[in-house]
Parts: sequence; structure tokens; C-alpha cells
Amino acid sequence: MGIIERISGPLVVANDMLGSRMYDVVKVGKQGLIGEIIQLRGEKAVIQVYEDTTGMSPGEPVASTGVPLSVELGPGILGNIYDGIQRPLEILREKTGAFIGKGVAAEAIDRKRRWKFVVEKGIKNGALVKPGEILGYVQETGQLKHYIMVPAGVEGKISGLKDGTFAADQTIAKVTNGTRVTPLTMIQKRSVRKGSAYKNKFRSDEPLITGQRVIDTFFPVAKGGSAAVPGPFGAGKTIIQQQIAKFSDADIVLYVGCGERGNEMTDVLVEFPELMDPKTKRPLMERTVLIANTSNMPVAAREASIYTGITIAEYFRDMGYNVALMADSTSRWAEAMREISARLEEMPGEEGYPAYLPKRLAEYYERSGKCESLNGKIGSVTIIGAVSPAGGDLSEPVSQGTLRVVKAFWSLDAGLASARHFPSVNWLSSYSLYLDSIRDWYTKEVGDSFISNRASAMTLLQREAELKDIVQLVGADALPDSEKVILEIGRMIREDFLRQNAYDEVDTYTSIKKQGLMIGTILHFKANADEAIKAQIEADKIVKMKVREQIARLKEINEADYEKADRKVREDIDAEFRSLMKEYRASQEIEKA
Repeated sequence: MGIIERISGPLVVANDMLGSRMYDVVKVGKQGLIGEIIQLRGEKAVIQVYEDTTGMSPGEPVASTGVPLSVELGPGILGNIYDGIQRPLEILREKTGAFIGKGVAAEAIDRKRRWKFVVEKGIKNGALVKPGEILGYVQETGQLKHYIMVPAGVEGKISGLKDGTFAADQTIAKVTNGTRVTPLTMIQKRSVRKGSAYKNKFRSDEPLITGQRVIDTFFPVAKGGSAAVPGPFGAGKTIIQQQIAKFSDADIVLYVGCGERGNEMTDVLVEFPELMDPKTKRPLMERTVLIANTSNMPVAAREASIYTGITIAEYFRDMGYNVALMADSTSRWAEAMREISARLEEMPGEEGYPAYLPKRLAEYYERSGKCESLNGKIGSVTIIGAVSPAGGDLSEPVSQGTLRVVKAFWSLDAGLASARHFPSVNWLSSYSLYLDSIRDWYTKEVGDSFISNRASAMTLLQREAELKDIVQLVGADALPDSEKVILEIGRMIREDFLRQNAYDEVDTYTSIKKQGLMIGTILHFKANADEAIKAQIEADKIVKMKVREQIARLKEINEADYEKADRKVREDIDAEFRSLMKEYRASQEIEKA
């Protein structure tokens, strides 16, 4: 038992803490606030407290729990809304009202609810089990089996294992190793600071399909990869992450609101429970975990929320599921580190951030990946982190530290956002380094022409940007017809393909096959236009063609009817160009006559 010696905001220095260990969880003060030891100086321990320390005074007791900051993992996690240290917000609201009271504790997993446990085939009593091995499962939702695994550090002969209906904290089996007998429940605890063990890590060869055309077609992220979404205030970072959380083809989605504004998190907390999964037609919350840590909550808990989210993600990855983790935003997490570092009186680095900021960022994003777990199942964790650089300055330390470790960069543009172009991903400054590894998947699932069509569309967008600069100097009329057509095709790609309406039931999500057909149709128009230009038809006539309106409306056609509609539009493109060519030849004949 220690004694508080000094208090500095969320930082507390306690004396008489001999025998304590780094990262041990402690109960601070008379109210028992949750804290974590982050520095040891002889008998003194420096503690970051995850709750408000207002009213606390020197001389109050500090008690170490002897265990590191951990999360509870087991049936009942899915569909829950937690704070940064995994306290269920619904239960806290029932206990203390709208604002979380000090020292209030709540169990992360409901102990009263009972689950039907089914023993895994091949596991028999008397068998030798090892950490990570699957003992059985419960059907947590209509679509997902929640596998019960042997916790880390437990190994030996299994006994007492049988089918039945149990509460999460009831003993379902025992593991005997020599004289040591360990009872197993459906709940296990994992430290948040250390990644879970796995057998192998693979290079991912499959994209995470998000339904956002600018991402899936131009700048994809692989399952098990990492992506950064930097952008200034109002550019749409939260919106694009929410869209991915709603519509990505991940099995499990974790959304971590780290230091975001309360109104944004309120929108998430209100909207998500009402959403339907477009694939299963069941509530989206059945495969979602929300972690809310708003900007008015204690600053130290921001850092914990990021680690809480990734630890839960790794748990489901070990079951063989593909998990998508949205971290919104890592800049707020870095700001929390900066504040704690300043109170520790550490030597500041660039812009006051601690010198170890790049290391922490790298350690966090490296916990993503496609892995073979200890039980042989293959799953993945994909991390998509928002970055909020002040004034949109990407040269600041958090943005630069993030760009060193992620392989997909979705640069949000305030100019596009103000022009109501969403998602406001700038196609000229964004990139993805996953294209080579997932090329074969696109060829197999979408078609041989997908990658070449993508490259052609990117070339057109880049050429359009160059021509816009020229137009500002000399005007559009000075351009040759071939380049006028490029300007029009570039506009079609931007407005008819890249721009999506999140509030439209059809346009909010686009399957990858529909995306392939859409970009192919625009390029089909381009190919016909090139032939017409060669035949000396004026660009103005091509720009005014009626079929362009049909191309623009293609994104409003639902998936079931799309292929038929797309074929019809391509036929109309060919027919209208034939008609244009026929009229042109007839006019030429008249002139000759």
C-alpha cells in the first residue's frame, strides 16, 4: 500500500510502492480510481490515472492490483459500447446517469447471461491442450461463432469438458499441469500493452472491400494491412471511417473514438445500433464493438482506448476472423502522450511530442497483419487510423510518423470537401502500396481488364489536372479536340465514379464488380470518342451526347439490375457514336457535292 505524494492533473506520484512493477494497474485514492504505473523511481511510482483526479489530495492511499492493464474477453463483447478502459457505458449510465462518476466499476462482460457451449470436435478429456487451442464455441450472434480458447500461460491435461449452458464466468473445464489445477471459464484476460502470440504472419493477397469506389478501385488496403486517413478539420475523416465500418467486408468491426468531439461520437452511438448489415440483413451491431473516449474524458484514457481496441481485435483474429479497426483519431492519442510526457518532465521532441512517438506509432500499426494463430486458424487485423494535423499540415510529427509505417495513404482534401465532393480523397496525392500483392485477386474476382482500366483512369485524371492548369492560362477553346475530350472524360470519372452520396441507399455502397463495370463503361465511351476524334468529329458534339446522362445515372441503379443496365448503356454509346459518324459522313458528302 502506497501513499500519494504529488498530483499533477492525470499524473500521480506515490511513495512506498516497493515491489510494484511497470504497467501494473493500481487503485488510486479513497475513491479507488483506476491508474497504471508508467515509471518507477526507487520506492516511488509515477501513475497515469484514467479518471478525473479533481478533489484528490496527497496522503490518500494507493493499492497495486499486481496485474497489468488488461481487457476481459469472452462471449458478450459484440454489440457492446465501452469506454477507453473497457467499462460498459450502458451500465455506467444506469449507475451514475449521463456523466460517469468517479471510481465507478462495472464488469465488461455480463455474468448473468447464459450461453450454450458446444465442445469442439476432436477435443476429449485427458488430452493435452496448449495456449490458443480451441475448446469449443458459443453461437454469439446469428452469423458468428465465438470460439473459446485456452488462455496464454495455461497448458496441461484437460478434464471436465462437456456441452452445456453456462454463464460466462462459470467453470467449463479444468487444466492440470503437475500439481497445478487451473479452472477455465469462457472469459480470459489479456494485457493490452503486448500483442498476442501467433505462429506465422503472411503477406495479404486480398483487399478489404469497403464499398467506397475511390478506395476499392484506386487506393485499396489489403486485409491485414494498415492505412492512414489524414486531413484538416471538416474534410470528412470521421465520415469515411464510419462508411468503412458500416460496409466493409470484415467479419468484425471495431470503432475507436479516441478524443473525438462528443457530438461526433453521439452520432456514432445513436446511428450504429439502428443500422442493418447490407450482407446479412441483420443489425450491424451484431458484429461491431464501439469504444468511446470523447475529448472531455480524462486525457490518459485516450491512450488506453487505442490499445483496448487492438487487443480485442487480436482476440477475434485468433478465432480466424477478419477484423477492421477504425482509430479516430491517432492525433488525439499522440496529444495525450504529449501531455503525459510533459508532466513527466521528459525531454520534448519535435513540436513538444515525446521523442518515442514514432516508435509508439510503429508498434501500434505493426500489430495489424494476416496471421496464423496458435490454433491454426488464419485471420487478419486491418488498422485504419485517422490523423488530424493542425491546419492540414502533413509535415507535422504524427502524420510523418504514421506515413513511415502504413502502406495506404488516403489524403483528404478540404477543397474537395467544400465543393461537396465526398469521399474527399485526393486522387493525385493519395497512394496504395498493396496493388502488386492483390493484383491476382482483382484479376480473378473482377476481370482481366480491371487493373489496366484502373491505370488508364489514373492516367486520365493526372492528364486532366495538367490540362486544367493550361486552360487557366489560355482558355479551353485553345485546346485541340483530343484534349477537350480528355477534360470531359476526367470530369466523368470524378463526378460519375469517384463522387458518392452517403445518404443515397444505392450509391452509399458499390460492390467491386459494379465498380469494375462502371469504370469500364466510362473508358468504353473514351474509346469511341477517340475514334470519333480521329474521324475529325468536333469535341463539342461528343460532349453534348445524350448518352452521357445515362452514364451519370448508372451509380443510382441497384446491384440486382446493374449488369443489364450497363449493357444497355454500352449499346447506346455504340449506337449514338454510329449515328454521329453517319451524320458526319452525310454532311461531308453534301459539302463535296
